[in-house]
Amino acid sequence: MRAFLAGDHFKLGTFSSNCSSGMTVTKVDERWDNSWDNNLRLAQMLDAAGIDFMLPIARWIGYGGETDFHHNVLETMTWATALLARTERLTVFATMHTAANNPVVVAKQIATADQVGKGRIGLNIVAGWNKPEYEALGLDLPDDHETRYAYAQEWFDVVQKLWQSEGAFDWDGRFFRLKNVLGHPHPVDGRPPILNAAGSGQGREFATRNADYLFTPAIDLERSKGEVQEIKDQAAAKGRKVGVLTFSHVCCRPTEKEAQEYHHWYAQENADWEAVDNLVNLQFANAQSFPHDLLALIRDRMAAGHGGFPLIGTPDQVADGIEQLAQAGFAGSTLSFLDYAEEFPYFRDEVLPRLAAKGLRPAPGEAATAAE
Repeated sequence: MRAFLAGDHFKLGTFSSNCSSGMTVTKVDERWDNSWDNNLRLAQMLDAAGIDFMLPIARWIGYGGETDFHHNVLETMTWATALLARTERLTVFATMHTAANNPVVVAKQIATADQVGKGRIGLNIVAGWNKPEYEALGLDLPDDHETRYAYAQEWFDVVQKLWQSEGAFDWDGRFFRLKNVLGHPHPVDGRPPILNAAGSGQGREFATRNADYLFTPAIDLERSKGEVQEIKDQAAAKGRKVGVLTFSHVCCRPTEKEAQEYHHWYAQENADWEAVDNLVNLQFANAQSFPHDLLALIRDRMAAGHGGFPLIGTPDQVADGIEQLAQAGFAGSTLSFLDYAEEFPYFRDEVLPRLAAKGLRPAPGEAATAAE
């Protein structure tokens, strides 16, 4: 079994380090520089620390504002393959928009990257929501979720058949007509881990039918408990087991006062509010990833960590916050930082041992041993 799918510990990864500013919509100079060198430095630190995965965002245009948030983005398949070549244990996801990427090409790209990483590639499937991006690519994004997810389902069916079939085949479907197509090489160790973020009913149906993990925000943990259980029950009704992941933003300092003041400085006093409002408005207009009745209430969180669960405070407080996510039923969480590579070492040295003591994570030396 692939390492990412094994074990019952609380999974941790990073999110959006391939994007300028990461997950923090701020104007401060200390915001994340998404250069290749910084991503490689981060990946190798995560790998050595036993962190489970890295997850990128596929983005084609920015969100405007003074910083034009997410205007500079490393393409995810290239990024993932290169990181796999320079790490040993880390799972690295590629994020693929179904409407922008031919499934025959993606199937071969993923299988090739899987050889590079010796079974450590993952696929994050995006059915599409950001209409201005599709317009920039010259593509039409259907207004109805039913069509988007019907297309995504057939797209993924093609990918899976290519990974499983030994010989060439024809495909005559609603969206794809393929003649004498062949899917070699196959992934090296069965199907790679599949991730999908979904908020709508159609999205949840797609994720519980196809994904290994569904990705959803944790805004109100009491609400999340019911939501997570509903997702697990929905998957179980299909004879499947699907874990639920969420995403978090970390600002960890020796004292709560230091953490709160630093967080307020970059996420409030120096937030790029124009970009935040563009992001929120696009979510309202085109997406159902966030519950709309709560979206307006988390505008501040959109500046700090793109709407992620706040982990702000001392190492004890951050570890307690992660424990609360686990108690709500989440199988894991991504982490973002103002500057990932500068701030992760403190998290590694102070928070990871506390999570191990709570039984949520392997002890720092155990993760590497288990993977070998």
